Amino acid sequence: MELSLSTSSASPAVSSRRPASPLLHKQQQQVLGVSFASALKPAARALRFPSRRPFPRPITCSVTPSTAEPSSEVKKQLVRRNDVRNIAIVAHVDHGKTTLVDSMLRQAKVFRDNQVMQERIMDSNDLERERGITILSKNTSITYKNTKVNIIDTPGHSDFGGEVERVLNMVDGVLLVVDSVEGPMPQTRFVLKKALEFGHAVVVVVNKIDRPSARPEFVVNSTFELFIELNATDEQCDFQAIYASGIKGKAGLSPDDLAEDLGPLFEAIIRCVPGPNINKDGALQMLATNIEYDEHKGRIAIGRLHAGALRKGMDVRVCTSEDSCRFARVSELFVYEKFYRVPVDSVAAGDICAVCGIDDIQIGETIADKVHGKPLPTIKVEEPTVKMSFSVNTSPFSGREGKYVTSRNLRDRLNRELERNLAMKVEDGETADTFIVSGRGTLHITILIENMRREGYEFMVGPPKVINKRVNDKLLEPYEIATVEVPENHMGPVVELLGKRRGQMFDMQGVGSEGTIFLRYKIPTRGLLGLRNAILTASRGTAILNTIFDSYGPWAGDISTRDLGSLVAFEDGTSTSYALASAQERGQMFVGSGVDVYKGQIVGIHQRPGDLGLNICKKKAATNIRSNKDVTVVLDTPLTYSLDDCIEYIEEDELVEVTPSSIRMCKNPKMAKKGRS
Repeated sequence: MELSLSTSSASPAVSSRRPASPLLHKQQQQVLGVSFASALKPAARALRFPSRRPFPRPITCSVTPSTAEPSSEVKKQLVRRNDVRNIAIVAHVDHGKTTLVDSMLRQAKVFRDNQVMQERIMDSNDLERERGITILSKNTSITYKNTKVNIIDTPGHSDFGGEVERVLNMVDGVLLVVDSVEGPMPQTRFVLKKALEFGHAVVVVVNKIDRPSARPEFVVNSTFELFIELNATDEQCDFQAIYASGIKGKAGLSPDDLAEDLGPLFEAIIRCVPGPNINKDGALQMLATNIEYDEHKGRIAIGRLHAGALRKGMDVRVCTSEDSCRFARVSELFVYEKFYRVPVDSVAAGDICAVCGIDDIQIGETIADKVHGKPLPTIKVEEPTVKMSFSVNTSPFSGREGKYVTSRNLRDRLNRELERNLAMKVEDGETADTFIVSGRGTLHITILIENMRREGYEFMVGPPKVINKRVNDKLLEPYEIATVEVPENHMGPVVELLGKRRGQMFDMQGVGSEGTIFLRYKIPTRGLLGLRNAILTASRGTAILNTIFDSYGPWAGDISTRDLGSLVAFEDGTSTSYALASAQERGQMFVGSGVDVYKGQIVGIHQRPGDLGLNICKKKAATNIRSNKDVTVVLDTPLTYSLDDCIEYIEEDELVEVTPSSIRMCKNPKMAKKGRS
């Protein structure tokens, strides 16, 4: 029986969705593992748990059918496979996804008891380990009570949302991990919205339940309200809540009664996430959702088999659309068992597998039956919001440190990135050696720059710019929701800073007994460029900033992102202590003594607006007059800027020079010529 939350008579199309405020039906409804009594007034906006039994054990789990319902003919052919579960673990950054996967793998006996494993096993990329974040989604699997559970670990940053959108095609349910103190954050909203659109079953995991200031009741209520805001159906709102400590490897149905292992979490996955709906005897269909590369095997397509069976050595048809198909042969076939890829001879529908032998396979293409195969719908991801220019290095130091320096090298590398990174776009720039790279955010593009740098590429990048739209002759720009977590005593400078950047506060709340304030702003993406360092300075390094794209809105007007100018070297040479001693009185320096610099290189931050040219290569004049006393020169420690810091710092007429061993900033010589003319 469908529960309607509307109190007035409405059309079926309206009443099938929940309104913005949760009005409760007369019958009891099992939501969040909590039985809500009919005594609560319909006008109540906040959900309250009964005081006597705040967290009783749940009775059932509901699963919503996919939003794209198959026809009745197809329904007859589809069967539910009960020996496999395909799940993705999604969450906001730093809410503990990868650590939870570590515990799941250990308790499923994926590794030997005496095997030494590092922390965050799934973060296998060097860059992921250095930054402590997940950048690429990865597959693994465990076996629990004769059921194979395919697990996909996904990134938490909104800049890598394209990875999350892509892998949701492969799964039937998600584990939504939420921090027990912070509750739902911007990326939580994004990934949940996508999962609900696919009609996936959702199991909410309130993680880090062992934190001293944990507030599980608030977090579960906030998550339920988020379901309502995202127009979840009655069945989707009837989700299972599990309370866990990923680092300790414990979980339970009540925050006060955790088991000694993750057994309750595994049970919830088996019970609440349905097995894949497959067409066992139908024509072969598999959507390539991810691409990996192996030096010996070449390109490897990863995806879920939707129908039929796939065998090693099988001839297949590779389709982009019904009109665009080509033929290929599967040379090798792998499935994920525990932490490794295991070769197999055949794969049945419903499982996730890796296919070798199709050298030109692209993400979004369908591997189909040679005779009767039809393509599946292609993968769609949201549009990029930020762009940056990549160009050949034209500085006097070009070619000294890099291995790949030509425009052809740059073009080939960017085109290779497009094959795997669906959320990124590359266009030709104004000149033959310039390319415009568009992505979800500055971090999205910065990770690409850092990877290219480590591969031996040398190039220059311009400042990030937002991608505007013009609709009905009105200029629109992207807006984002910014969530700032800041101690109460530093709130004033942070609010002032966000106000200068055209941010509009729409929510403010205190959290626990730690004196922390949560601020929520709607702010133009332009206002976020260079904001991270500024907000850390204003809060003395204590603020945490999270952002996610919201929508396009009217142009907000001019925004000043930097008040101070740059100190620029006006001749080539090597910096000297003598010159730096007087130069450091003008501002903060980026270079120390004995460093090679060139004309136009940015060597420091001016203490006033406007740029200032300096000679930091000047040597002390040698004379035949003896000095009674040698003056000891005391130099300040130069500022060390990372790649992210440099990209945040530069303005319209400045560039970042990126090489395998150095990161420098310089004035754009083309902009300087325009200024003089």
